Amino acid sequence: MAELIHPLDEDDGPVSFAERQRATRRSTWVSVAVNVVLTGVQLAVGVLAHSQALVADAIHSLSDLVSDFVVLVAAHFSAKDADADHPYGHHRYENAASLALGVILLAVGTGMIGSAATKLQAIDTLPTVQAAALWVALGALVGKELLFRYMLTVAKRVKSSLLVANAWHARSDAASSLVVAVGIAGNLLGYPMLDPVAALIVGFMVAKMGWQFGWAALHDLMDRAADDDEVEAIRQTLLQSPGVRGVHDLHTRKMGDMILADVHLEVDAHLTVEASHHLAAEARARVLQRHRVLNLLTHVDPWQKPDEDHAVTEQAVQR
Repeated sequence: MAELIHPLDEDDGPVSFAERQRATRRSTWVSVAVNVVLTGVQLAVGVLAHSQALVADAIHSLSDLVSDFVVLVAAHFSAKDADADHPYGHHRYENAASLALGVILLAVGTGMIGSAATKLQAIDTLPTVQAAALWVALGALVGKELLFRYMLTVAKRVKSSLLVANAWHARSDAASSLVVAVGIAGNLLGYPMLDPVAALIVGFMVAKMGWQFGWAALHDLMDRAADDDEVEAIRQTLLQSPGVRGVHDLHTRKMGDMILADVHLEVDAHLTVEASHHLAAEARARVLQRHRVLNLLTHVDPWQKPDEDHAVTEQAVQR
C-alpha cells in the first residue's frame, strides 16, 4: 500500500475526486460480479465434493462481496459535499469503511480457524475429497489473481487507499485459493488431513489481513500524519514557491485519501501584510495543485537567520 500514497509527480495530472469515485464504483462492481460467481460455484462444489477447504474459500469469497458493498457505501457517502457539520467534507467515510472491512475479515478469519480446528479433531471421519474440487480451486486462483491485477491497476491510477485495501483483499483470496488447491491435491493423494489444514491456513490469512487493514484505518481515524516522503515533497513544494524563505512546523493528518495540513512560512520581514498574504496564497495553491492536500492552513512568519528549527534550502535563501 505504501507505493500508492506517495505524492503525485509534477508530470502527473491531479486526480479529481469525481474521477476517483467513478473508478471506485466501476472496479468494485466488477469485483462484485466475479465474487458472486466464485462464491456460488465454490460453495456448491465444496459441499458436493466434501472439501472443507473449498467451502472455506467460498466463505472468503463471500466476505469479498460484503467488503465490496462496504466500499460502494463508503464511495457514496464520501462523495457528499461539505456541510455545516462537516466543513472538510465526508472523506473519512473511506477510513471508517476500511476499519469495517478489517473487522469483517478478522471475524470471518476467526470463524474459519475455529471450524477447521474442529474438523482436525475428527480426521478419521473426514470423507475423501472429489477431483472436481481441485479444478474449481485452480479456476478460482486464476480468477482472483486477474481481479487483483485489475483492481490494483485502477487503484494506482486514481491513488485510492480504499481500493488498494480491496485489491489486496483479492490478492489474499488468490493466495488462499492456492493453499486450498494444494490441500485438496494432498487429500486426493491420500492425506485427508491436508484439506482442513488448508482451511485453517486460509483462516489465518484472512484474519491477519483483517487485523492489518483495521489497525491502519484506526490510526488514520486518529489523525495519523501522512508518510514521511509525502510530507517532505510538500515541504519542497513550499520551499520552491516564490518569496518563501523557509518552512517550519509542517503538520499533516489523513482525511480519507486526502490530507489536511498546516504550516508556518517564513517571508521577508520587510514585506507588507498584503504582499506576505499573496506569497502564502500562491504557495498554498501550488501545494493543492500538486499534492493530495484537501486544505492547507498557512501562518506567515518574518524571515530570520536559519537555525535547527527552521529548515531552509540554500536555493530558498538566495531568492
